[in-house]
Parts: sequence; structure tokens; C-alpha cells
Amino acid sequence: MTIHWCGTGLSSIPGLRRLIEAGHPVTVWNRTVEKARKEVGDLTTDIRPFSLEALEKALKPGDIAVSMLPADQHVGIAKLCLATKAHFCSSSYIAPEMRALDQAFREAGLVSINEVGLDPGIDHLMAHDLVARYRASKAYSPENVLSFTSYCGGVPKVANAFRYKFSWAPAGVLKALRSPSRSLRNFSELRVARPWDAISSYDAPLPVPETFEVYPNRDSYPFMEEYRFEPYWKVRDFVRGTIRLNGWADAWAPIFREIEGLEGKTAAEIDAALNARAAELLKDNSYSEGEPDRVVLFVSLKAEKDGRAVYHETWAMDAWGDVRGTAMGRLVSIPVSMAIEAVMKREIPAGVHGAPHDPKLLARWLEEVGHLAQVLRRIDHLA
Repeated sequence: MTIHWCGTGLSSIPGLRRLIEAGHPVTVWNRTVEKARKEVGDLTTDIRPFSLEALEKALKPGDIAVSMLPADQHVGIAKLCLATKAHFCSSSYIAPEMRALDQAFREAGLVSINEVGLDPGIDHLMAHDLVARYRASKAYSPENVLSFTSYCGGVPKVANAFRYKFSWAPAGVLKALRSPSRSLRNFSELRVARPWDAISSYDAPLPVPETFEVYPNRDSYPFMEEYRFEPYWKVRDFVRGTIRLNGWADAWAPIFREIEGLEGKTAAEIDAALNARAAELLKDNSYSEGEPDRVVLFVSLKAEKDGRAVYHETWAMDAWGDVRGTAMGRLVSIPVSMAIEAVMKREIPAGVHGAPHDPKLLARWLEEVGHLAQVLRRIDHLA
């Protein structure tokens, strides 16, 4: 089985290097070969210019193609995998077009494993673990009232005036601010057109107490089923969201106004405006060489009976860049590399899947994550 790793961007390198160093056969694909050589040329010479046509010719039955390219490229590569009887892997959310390939992957006995990066990815592992622990606890009852929150974000280790630095494509960060969200708050559906309409405060359970700003992200509802919440459970809150440094909303207020001012413009005009603004922001708010980034992630499940908490646990993670490279890079790409190895060991069933529920994989992957973060702990708030 040859691993075809496509894309050597900011969040790709630690996982890619891990696979090569472990002795797996890896072909590296990137649009700019020189850039890929700079990142992994000390480990391999099997680096090729990426194109769908070239990848299709290289794929063999049983191989696995890994897309660390922009999300709009994933489905095309997944279809190539079906045509060549190869497996597929990405760190991205499962798009409806990818989900539609589930039956085809099942019938072919092939795996499409997705949502195995940081967020989505590590957050899913934590959620699966908490739900399994709750089900197995003495506190479990269908009559309990549940609250679930999951907040993740990349932030500067040393705060700047902008309260943010770009660890991935800045245009993507700005475009995400135009996305609506849907979550469950106090037994009611909360729909928000823009993130800044639902920013709230979050007191993080870290060794040194810290308050962040959080807001709901995307559509949280489908993840109740993904995390195996029963339809009859009484769920008060269910929110998956983004976390930012305290003061972020004030620092970004001018950006929010600019984005609001784009309403009514064409898609091309909006893209042009956001790309231009992103280029300006990147000049003053990018990481310097060797400057540490930071990733924080908090996943919590609470169950109450008669207004009193009977179960309340939180996974808390705090990681920052060090001699191993950026926190974002290793927390996105190393879980991807673990997913690839799981496919190679036939530990993932055929079909289109997100991060695994399997208790053995959860334990193994979370143990590995513990080596990637400076702080990782599961907190029992009632102990």
C-alpha cells in the first residue's frame, strides 16, 4: 500500500514526516515541488507535481490518497480513489457530496476517512469518549438534562493587539466569518447569521484560569447523532464553536463592519474584497519565524437531575509551538497520519466515516495526542 500525500501546506508537515520516518511507502504530491522538497526533501526524493491526471495514473488498488488540499478538491480525489480501488483520507468536514459516496465506498470495500484532524478530529475523539463514559456511569438516566459544549481555536501564544495571528489562509478565516450557524441553547434552536451576533464568555478549566470569547460555528445539530446522543435524551444545550482570546471581538469590530458592508455584492466582488483585506491583515498579523502559536480545545458534557449536576466532565487541551514546530501543524496532521495507519491495519470499516468511535482507537489516539500537547487532561468537575 502506497500513501499518496497531496499537499504540503502549513498543517501537513509533522504527520507527513511521521509517516515517512516510520518507513511507510509515501509519494508526496504538491503543486510546487520545490516547496515540498524544502519540507521533506531530507527524508524522500519521491516528490511529484500534483495534478488529478497524474495522481490517477499513479494510484493502484489498495493505495490510500490523502488530501491536505483545499476542501473543494476532496470529492474529486475521492472519486479517483473509487475508480482506482484506493482508499481516501482527509482532515476536513464531510461534505454532502462526500457523504453521497458512502454506498459506493462500502460496495467497493474501501474506506473514506475524514474529520481526523484537530477540529474536526481530536474534538470528535473527546466527545465520543465523554458520551461513552457518561453512558457507563452510575449517573446515567434518560431523564437527565444534558448540556454539551465544544470550543476549539488557534490563538497567538503571545497576545498581540489584534488578538489573533494567521496560522492558515487568511482569506479562509475572513470567509468563515460570513457563515451562519445553528446550535441548541436552553432547549431552543439558535440561528445566527454572523459569529459576532453570538459571542459569549467562557471560563476555561486550565491550570492557570483564563477567560476566552466563544461563538457557535457551522451547524451543531448533526453532531448529536454523530456523538450518539439518543433521540429521547433531554438536551438543553448543544454547541460546537470557535474560541478566541479575550478582547478579540473589540479588536475585530472594524473587520465585522467591513464584512457587513459586502451584503448585496456579487460573489466575485466579495471574494476580491476579502482576498485584498486578508493580504493586508497578513502583513501585520502573521507569525514570525520560530514564534510559538497556541491551540486550545475544551469539550464538556454535563448531566443534571432535578437541577443538580450528577455527571460533569471536560477534556481540556492547551498546546503551543516548540522545537517540534507549530502546535496547529502537529495537531492537525499527526491525527491524520494515525488514521492512515488505522486504514492500513484494517481498523476502519468500509464506507465514508468521520473520526472513530472504537474505544481501543480512542484510547490509543488520545494517548498520542497527550504527547503533542503541553496540557491534556480529562477533568471530573464533581470529584
